[in-house]
Amino acid sequence: MSSNNNTRETRMSRNADRQSGPQKPHHGWRTFRRILYVIVAVIVLGILAGAGLFFYYAQSAPKVTQSALSSDASTRVYDANGKVISRLGAQNRTYVKSDQIPALLKKAVVSTEDRRFYKNSGIDPVRIIGAAFSNISGSSLGMQGGSTLTQQLVKLSVFSTAASDRTLKRKAQEAWLALKVDHDYSKDQILEYYINKVYMGNGVYGMQTAAQYYYGKKLSQLNLSQLAQLAGMPQSPTNYDPIHYPKYATQRRNLVLQAMAKNNVITSAQAQEAEAVNVQTGLVKDHTTSTQISAKTSKVVDAYLKQVYAELKTKGYNTTSGGLKVYTNLDMGAQKKLYDIVNGSTYISFPSDKFQVGSTIVNPNNGKVVAMIGGRKTGNVTFGLNRAVQTDRSSASTAKPLMDYGPAIQYLYYPTYEPVKDTEFTYPGTTKKLYDWDRKYQGTITMRKALYESRNIPAVRTLQNVGISKATTFLKGLGMTFDKTLTLQNGIGLYISSEQEAAAYAAFANGGTYYKPYLVSKVVTQDGKAHNYLSTGKRAMSSATAFMLTDMMKDVMTNENGSGRSAAISGLYQAGKTGTDSYPDDYADKVPDGATMDSWFTGYTKNYSVSVWTGYDKQFQTGHYVSETQTTIAQEIYKYEMSYLASKSTNSDWTKPDTVTETRQNGKTEYYVTGHPGTVSDTTATSQYGSTNTTSSSAYSSNGQVTTNSSSRNTTSTTTESSTSKESSSTEQKPTGGTGDDDTTTSSSTTTSSSTSTTTGGTTDAGDNNHTNANDDTNN
Repeated sequence: MSSNNNTRETRMSRNADRQSGPQKPHHGWRTFRRILYVIVAVIVLGILAGAGLFFYYAQSAPKVTQSALSSDASTRVYDANGKVISRLGAQNRTYVKSDQIPALLKKAVVSTEDRRFYKNSGIDPVRIIGAAFSNISGSSLGMQGGSTLTQQLVKLSVFSTAASDRTLKRKAQEAWLALKVDHDYSKDQILEYYINKVYMGNGVYGMQTAAQYYYGKKLSQLNLSQLAQLAGMPQSPTNYDPIHYPKYATQRRNLVLQAMAKNNVITSAQAQEAEAVNVQTGLVKDHTTSTQISAKTSKVVDAYLKQVYAELKTKGYNTTSGGLKVYTNLDMGAQKKLYDIVNGSTYISFPSDKFQVGSTIVNPNNGKVVAMIGGRKTGNVTFGLNRAVQTDRSSASTAKPLMDYGPAIQYLYYPTYEPVKDTEFTYPGTTKKLYDWDRKYQGTITMRKALYESRNIPAVRTLQNVGISKATTFLKGLGMTFDKTLTLQNGIGLYISSEQEAAAYAAFANGGTYYKPYLVSKVVTQDGKAHNYLSTGKRAMSSATAFMLTDMMKDVMTNENGSGRSAAISGLYQAGKTGTDSYPDDYADKVPDGATMDSWFTGYTKNYSVSVWTGYDKQFQTGHYVSETQTTIAQEIYKYEMSYLASKSTNSDWTKPDTVTETRQNGKTEYYVTGHPGTVSDTTATSQYGSTNTTSSSAYSSNGQVTTNSSSRNTTSTTTESSTSKESSSTEQKPTGGTGDDDTTTSSSTTTSSSTSTTTGGTTDAGDNNHTNANDDTNN
């Protein structure tokens, strides 16, 4: 028994010793250790990979030069010959050297933008980590950011500020260049470059220029409150503008003062004293700077520049701090000529300084907008109303080739001699009649005659045959889209701009290809990258349609009864169309007979397409009408400008394409789409005021070929030919709503015959912007 007990005790003792001795590692601990090793390895590899990627990106970083660091970040705009025409309005920087910059301003900038500026080496890991923590916790007073002041300088000097360029590659290059700049330049130099470069709102760059612009003083003459204000503005120059947003400007200035006090560069008492000052104290009323682009040049290119900046904005560029070089299609000679024509007294006698003009010139072969005028006698304005691109005035009869006759040739194969009826017409579903200016009907006439004499009824009947759907498709091919369904009334008036119309007529000029109009040809960003722009042409119509329309529109200026005789230029191959709008019924008795609200002329050669609108901004004010004799002013502007343009380009006629066949009709050369000769019909005028008798042996044979024999015409009519040289104009009302792109509203009109005035009611839909009248009666 005792032996067994001893044996059991001995075994228990051994087990106890075994349990109390060193233990083998537990399986869980081994797993954790392995995971830790993997994490460390991943971190190390990540650091190495990041470093490798950093240096890889750094190798392709652009060069940063002293010139780039010290230059301003303005957006320069060049004309087609590479000459600077603008530096973004008041973009005139006065450079200030370091020893002339107040010490308080330097301390304010450092306290605001980079408290560790004098300690870091261009980048600041501590700052990056601190910025992340402070911004999350909300303890940074809105002052803390991840980029050092040196990095901000590099960004302003070398890189694009577009949001799309905020990439890992760009940030790596920015950090690398900040290290180089910190190594190559002293802290005082870096601060000097920064203070002179930052954008300060209102087209002003640099704090010295800002001091002059906002306070009319030099930096050395500003007090603590004003210096703190300037130091805080670069973060958001527009929002912290003390002129327009004093509330936000005050908040920002006070944050700067608090940061200065926190950094012990001023006392709390000094900060509180400066905070008590009204932020608008000391602001001057006359905000001017020096070394501007000449006022004359600014006036000449104002409308063009406004459209350039609008185009840049749609492309995503920041024109206020992007440091861009913008190359445009501007022909400065053509621009100056157009400006002189509409603003001087040498060429045209304008009725008053309030009489306005909007005009656009397009190169038909590529869509380049070479000149643009947005108004006349506008005074000293920067980016005033650009009437060249406004869409709230009816284009009147200049719409006829676009919506009526163009689609008729394109889809229905109308020949130029297509018989069209100028007979009594009532809009379907209504009791409203359509008239021309003379309230007469010419019976059956040719499409050519209807176009060059600008008769309304044949145009609307043609549109009726084409159909709104096909006409809308044709317009879309010419870059025109509308929010609402078009109507028959739009066939004698579309709400489009001179830019849209010049580009559309350009397609007639080049044989049927539409180019979207554009002003900017190239943009070079601060990093040296060039972005080129052009317009890709799209076939909008057949070459046959373009040629036949052009041939008919030649007669607008050359035929003795053409509506655009005042635009004729001897010896020049050109084509075009007139357009005028009469007043609605409820206003017609307030203006003389024949007075209109708008007068247009759009014409072209093979080299240029020019569209001109004339009228008054407030056409319903007393005396703000275009008299019957003044309706030719648009034609005269076109004539003088096109004469200049023609003098610097070749003068060549259009060549008939193989798809068009020439024929003789009634002793005149006419054309039809090959294989579609149409129907020969008696198109001698038959008016309700007279009679016409015609005998003609012209007829088509059974195989569709034209056979022409001698014909005799005996015509008796009381309708005088001279009367038809006066264009018919559509009556419209001032739009009361919409976006300027809608084209379906009808309005009332007044029609006058002899001494009797007949008024017929129309309808106006305030929700639309096309108010071409259902009783349109003077649509030239």
